[in-house]
Amino acid sequence: MADEWQQYLVVAVALAREAGTLLLDYQRRGFTVATKQNAIDLVTDADRAAEARVVAGIRARFPDHAILAEEGGAQGAAVADRPRWIIDPLDGTTNFAHGYPFYCCAIGVEVAGRVVAGVVEAPALGERFTATAGGGAYLEHASVRRRLAVSATAELRQALLVTGFPYDITSRGEAPFVRFARFVRATQGVRRDGSAALDLCYVACGRFDGFWEENLKPWDLAAATCIAREAGARFSALDGGRYSIHHGDLIAANPHLHPAMVALARHDPPPTD
Repeated sequence: MADEWQQYLVVAVALAREAGTLLLDYQRRGFTVATKQNAIDLVTDADRAAEARVVAGIRARFPDHAILAEEGGAQGAAVADRPRWIIDPLDGTTNFAHGYPFYCCAIGVEVAGRVVAGVVEAPALGERFTATAGGGAYLEHASVRRRLAVSATAELRQALLVTGFPYDITSRGEAPFVRFARFVRATQGVRRDGSAALDLCYVACGRFDGFWEENLKPWDLAAATCIAREAGARFSALDGGRYSIHHGDLIAANPHLHPAMVALARHDPPPTD
Protein backbone atom coordinates (compact mmCIF):
# COMPACT_ATOMS: atom_id res chain seq x y z
CA MET A 1 0.00 0.00 0.00
CA ALA A 2 2.75 2.47 0.91
CA ASP A 3 4.27 2.14 -2.58
CA GLU A 4 0.87 2.80 -4.13
CA TRP A 5 0.34 5.88 -1.94
CA GLN A 6 3.78 7.13 -2.90
CA GLN A 7 2.83 6.73 -6.56
CA TYR A 8 -0.26 8.87 -5.95
CA LEU A 9 1.90 11.48 -4.26
CA VAL A 10 4.32 11.65 -7.17
CA VAL A 11 1.43 12.34 -9.54
CA ALA A 12 -0.15 14.83 -7.12
CA VAL A 13 3.12 16.74 -6.80
CA ALA A 14 3.56 16.93 -10.56
CA LEU A 15 0.00 18.20 -11.03
CA ALA A 16 0.25 20.69 -8.16
CA ARG A 17 3.46 22.03 -9.67
CA GLU A 18 1.72 22.50 -13.01
CA ALA A 19 -1.21 24.22 -11.32
CA GLY A 20 1.14 26.46 -9.35
CA THR A 21 2.93 27.52 -12.51
CA LEU A 22 -0.42 28.28 -14.09
CA LEU A 23 -1.50 30.40 -11.12
CA LEU A 24 1.70 32.44 -11.28
CA ASP A 25 1.12 32.96 -14.99
CA TYR A 26 -2.36 34.31 -14.29
CA GLN A 27 -0.88 36.63 -11.67
CA ARG A 28 1.40 38.07 -14.33
CA ARG A 29 -1.10 38.20 -17.22
CA GLY A 30 -4.22 39.16 -15.27
CA PHE A 31 -7.45 37.35 -14.43
CA THR A 32 -11.17 37.91 -13.97
CA VAL A 33 -12.93 37.76 -10.61
CA ALA A 34 -16.51 36.66 -9.93
CA THR A 35 -18.48 35.87 -6.78
CA LYS A 36 -20.18 32.66 -5.70
CA GLN A 37 -22.40 32.53 -2.60
CA ASN A 38 -21.86 36.14 -1.57
CA ALA A 39 -19.66 39.18 -2.14
CA ILE A 40 -16.72 37.80 -0.14
CA ASP A 41 -16.75 34.30 -1.68
CA LEU A 42 -14.61 34.82 -4.78
CA VAL A 43 -13.67 32.68 -7.76
CA THR A 44 -11.35 33.56 -10.63
CA ASP A 45 -10.67 32.09 -14.02
CA ALA A 46 -7.32 31.04 -12.53
CA ASP A 47 -9.18 28.78 -10.05
CA ARG A 48 -11.08 27.13 -12.88
CA ALA A 49 -8.08 26.76 -15.20
CA ALA A 50 -5.91 25.24 -12.46
CA GLU A 51 -8.66 22.79 -11.50
CA ALA A 52 -9.18 21.77 -15.13
CA ARG A 53 -5.44 21.09 -15.47
CA VAL A 54 -5.33 18.93 -12.34
CA VAL A 55 -8.50 17.00 -13.19
CA ALA A 56 -7.29 16.30 -16.73
CA GLY A 57 -4.01 14.98 -15.36
CA ILE A 58 -5.77 12.64 -12.94
CA ARG A 59 -8.15 11.42 -15.63
CA ALA A 60 -5.23 10.66 -17.95
CA ARG A 61 -3.41 8.57 -15.32
CA PHE A 62 -6.21 7.10 -13.20
CA PRO A 63 -9.43 7.10 -15.25
CA ASP A 64 -11.27 4.88 -12.75
CA HIS A 65 -10.58 7.08 -9.71
CA ALA A 66 -13.20 9.41 -8.22
CA ILE A 67 -12.69 13.15 -7.92
CA LEU A 68 -14.06 15.82 -5.59
CA ALA A 69 -13.03 19.34 -6.59
CA GLU A 70 -14.06 22.74 -5.25
CA GLU A 71 -15.33 24.23 -8.48
CA GLY A 72 -16.45 21.12 -10.38
CA GLY A 73 -17.87 19.08 -7.52
CA ALA A 74 -17.94 15.28 -7.40
CA GLN A 75 -17.04 13.07 -10.36
CA GLY A 76 -17.46 9.33 -9.90
CA ALA A 77 -18.80 7.58 -6.82
CA ALA A 78 -16.64 7.35 -3.70
CA VAL A 79 -17.01 3.66 -2.86
CA ALA A 80 -15.06 1.01 -0.94
CA ASP A 81 -11.33 1.18 -1.62
CA ARG A 82 -11.61 3.23 -4.79
CA PRO A 83 -9.27 6.24 -4.44
CA ARG A 84 -10.79 9.69 -4.52
CA TRP A 85 -8.77 12.81 -5.36
CA ILE A 86 -9.84 15.88 -3.38
CA ILE A 87 -8.73 19.12 -4.99
CA ASP A 88 -8.63 22.77 -4.05
CA PRO A 89 -7.07 24.38 -7.13
CA LEU A 90 -6.60 27.73 -5.39
CA ASP A 91 -6.99 27.93 -1.62
CA GLY A 92 -6.79 31.59 -0.71
CA THR A 93 -8.59 33.05 -3.72
CA THR A 94 -9.17 36.40 -2.01
CA ASN A 95 -5.46 36.64 -1.27
CA PHE A 96 -4.68 35.76 -4.88
CA ALA A 97 -7.12 38.38 -6.17
CA HIS A 98 -5.41 41.06 -4.08
CA GLY A 99 -1.85 40.03 -4.92
CA TYR A 100 -1.18 38.69 -1.41
CA PRO A 101 1.12 35.67 -1.91
CA PHE A 102 -0.41 33.41 0.76
CA TYR A 103 -2.31 30.98 -1.48
CA CYS A 104 -1.82 27.43 -2.68
CA CYS A 105 -3.01 24.45 -4.68
CA ALA A 106 -3.94 21.48 -2.48
CA ILE A 107 -4.41 17.89 -3.67
CA GLY A 108 -5.22 14.97 -1.37
CA VAL A 109 -5.95 11.31 -2.10
CA GLU A 110 -8.54 9.58 0.06
CA VAL A 111 -8.86 5.78 0.26
CA ALA A 112 -11.62 4.15 2.31
CA GLY A 113 -12.21 7.38 4.22
CA ARG A 114 -8.54 8.00 5.01
CA VAL A 115 -6.36 10.61 3.29
CA VAL A 116 -3.22 8.67 2.37
CA ALA A 117 -1.29 11.27 0.35
CA GLY A 118 -1.29 15.03 0.08
CA VAL A 119 0.55 17.97 -1.41
CA VAL A 120 0.13 21.68 -0.76
CA GLU A 121 1.94 23.81 -3.33
CA ALA A 122 2.48 27.50 -2.51
CA PRO A 123 3.95 28.81 -5.76
CA ALA A 124 4.34 32.47 -4.80
CA LEU A 125 6.21 31.44 -1.63
CA GLY A 126 8.33 28.77 -3.33
CA GLU A 127 7.25 26.12 -0.83
CA ARG A 128 5.84 22.62 -1.25
CA PHE A 129 4.47 20.53 1.63
CA THR A 130 3.98 16.79 1.14
CA ALA A 131 3.05 13.66 3.09
CA THR A 132 1.95 10.06 2.80
CA ALA A 133 0.22 8.13 5.58
CA GLY A 134 2.91 6.61 7.76
CA GLY A 135 5.67 8.16 5.65
CA GLY A 136 6.17 11.49 7.38
CA ALA A 137 5.62 15.08 6.26
CA TYR A 138 8.12 17.22 4.39
CA LEU A 139 8.77 20.78 3.27
CA GLU A 140 10.66 21.50 0.06
CA HIS A 141 12.04 25.00 -0.38
CA ALA A 142 14.97 26.29 -2.42
CA SER A 143 16.02 22.72 -3.32
CA VAL A 144 16.16 21.74 0.36
CA ARG A 145 13.85 19.04 1.73
CA ARG A 146 13.32 18.65 5.47
CA ARG A 147 11.08 16.51 7.61
CA LEU A 148 8.40 18.35 9.56
CA ALA A 149 7.37 18.22 13.20
CA VAL A 150 4.89 20.30 15.15
CA SER A 151 6.11 22.72 17.80
CA ALA A 152 6.79 21.81 21.42
CA THR A 153 5.03 24.87 22.86
CA ALA A 154 3.21 23.69 25.97
CA GLU A 155 1.39 26.80 27.25
CA LEU A 156 -1.26 28.84 25.50
CA ARG A 157 0.31 32.06 26.80
CA GLN A 158 3.43 31.27 24.74
CA ALA A 159 1.50 30.08 21.67
CA LEU A 160 1.07 31.69 18.26
CA LEU A 161 -2.20 30.49 16.74
CA VAL A 162 -3.92 30.94 13.40
CA THR A 163 -7.56 30.92 12.38
CA GLY A 164 -9.97 31.89 9.63
CA PHE A 165 -13.57 32.95 9.25
CA PRO A 166 -16.12 31.22 7.00
CA TYR A 167 -17.67 32.97 4.03
CA ASP A 168 -21.01 33.10 5.82
CA ILE A 169 -19.48 34.87 8.82
CA THR A 170 -22.02 37.72 8.68
CA SER A 171 -24.87 35.27 9.34
CA ARG A 172 -23.25 33.53 12.32
CA GLY A 173 -23.93 36.14 14.98
CA GLU A 174 -21.32 37.07 17.56
CA ALA A 175 -20.13 33.57 18.56
CA PRO A 176 -17.10 33.39 16.17
CA PHE A 177 -15.93 36.84 17.27
CA VAL A 178 -16.36 36.04 20.95
CA ARG A 179 -14.33 32.85 20.48
CA PHE A 180 -11.67 34.79 18.57
CA ALA A 181 -11.42 37.33 21.40
CA ARG A 182 -10.94 34.54 23.97
CA PHE A 183 -8.01 33.14 22.00
CA VAL A 184 -6.47 36.57 21.48
CA ARG A 185 -6.57 37.26 25.22
CA ALA A 186 -5.20 33.83 26.17
CA THR A 187 -2.26 33.53 23.74
CA GLN A 188 0.85 35.31 22.53
CA GLY A 189 -0.89 36.10 19.27
CA VAL A 190 -3.45 35.04 16.67
CA ARG A 191 -2.99 35.41 12.92
CA ARG A 192 -5.51 35.21 10.09
CA ASP A 193 -3.84 34.57 6.74
CA GLY A 194 -6.72 33.39 4.53
CA SER A 195 -5.75 29.85 3.50
CA ALA A 196 -6.74 26.95 5.77
CA ALA A 197 -4.52 24.53 3.85
CA LEU A 198 -1.41 26.66 4.34
CA ASP A 199 -2.37 27.45 7.94
CA LEU A 200 -2.36 23.72 8.70
CA CYS A 201 0.97 23.26 6.93
CA TYR A 202 2.39 26.04 9.07
CA VAL A 203 1.19 24.12 12.14
CA ALA A 204 2.92 21.05 10.70
CA CYS A 205 6.27 22.82 10.50
CA GLY A 206 5.97 24.59 13.86
CA ARG A 207 5.50 28.15 12.60
CA PHE A 208 2.08 28.14 14.25
CA ASP A 209 1.29 26.16 17.38
CA GLY A 210 -2.39 25.61 16.67
CA PHE A 211 -5.29 26.30 14.33
CA TRP A 212 -9.07 26.47 14.60
CA GLU A 213 -11.82 27.23 12.11
CA GLU A 214 -15.43 26.30 11.32
CA ASN A 215 -17.45 25.52 8.19
CA LEU A 216 -14.47 24.18 6.27
CA LYS A 217 -14.82 21.94 3.20
CA PRO A 218 -13.08 18.64 2.36
CA TRP A 219 -10.93 20.30 -0.30
CA ASP A 220 -9.69 22.83 2.27
CA LEU A 221 -8.54 20.04 4.55
CA ALA A 222 -7.74 16.76 2.80
CA ALA A 223 -4.12 17.34 1.79
CA ALA A 224 -3.20 19.62 4.68
CA THR A 225 -4.56 17.40 7.46
CA CYS A 226 -2.55 14.49 6.06
CA ILE A 227 0.56 16.68 6.25
CA ALA A 228 -0.17 18.01 9.74
CA ARG A 229 -1.08 14.55 11.06
CA GLU A 230 2.20 13.10 9.81
CA ALA A 231 4.02 15.98 11.54
CA GLY A 232 2.41 15.06 14.86
CA ALA A 233 -0.61 17.35 15.07
CA ARG A 234 -3.65 16.31 17.06
CA PHE A 235 -7.16 16.94 15.67
CA SER A 236 -10.70 17.28 16.94
CA ALA A 237 -13.91 19.13 16.26
CA LEU A 238 -14.32 22.47 18.06
CA ASP A 239 -16.23 20.73 20.86
CA GLY A 240 -13.51 18.12 21.28
CA GLY A 241 -15.44 15.43 19.43
CA ARG A 242 -14.35 13.27 16.54
CA TYR A 243 -12.91 15.09 13.55
CA SER A 244 -13.49 14.36 9.85
CA ILE A 245 -12.59 16.31 6.73
CA HIS A 246 -16.26 15.94 5.81
CA HIS A 247 -17.46 17.76 8.95
CA GLY A 248 -16.83 21.47 8.87
CA ASP A 249 -15.06 22.51 12.09
CA LEU A 250 -11.57 21.73 13.31
CA ILE A 251 -9.00 22.31 16.00
CA ALA A 252 -5.46 21.21 15.10
CA ALA A 253 -2.50 21.71 17.42
CA ASN A 254 0.53 20.10 18.89
CA PRO A 255 -0.46 17.47 21.48
CA HIS A 256 0.52 19.70 24.43
CA LEU A 257 -1.80 22.55 23.43
CA HIS A 258 -4.73 20.69 21.94
CA PRO A 259 -6.66 20.05 25.19
CA ALA A 260 -6.32 23.69 26.24
CA MET A 261 -7.50 24.90 22.82
CA VAL A 262 -10.56 22.65 23.01
CA ALA A 263 -11.37 23.92 26.51
CA LEU A 264 -11.04 27.53 25.36
CA ALA A 265 -13.12 26.96 22.24
CA ARG A 266 -15.87 25.42 24.39
CA HIS A 267 -15.30 28.05 27.09
CA ASP A 268 -14.79 25.40 29.75
CA PRO A 269 -13.80 26.78 33.16
CA PRO A 270 -10.07 26.46 33.92
CA PRO A 271 -9.04 23.39 35.94
CA THR A 272 -8.72 23.83 39.71
CA ASP A 273 -6.11 22.25 41.92
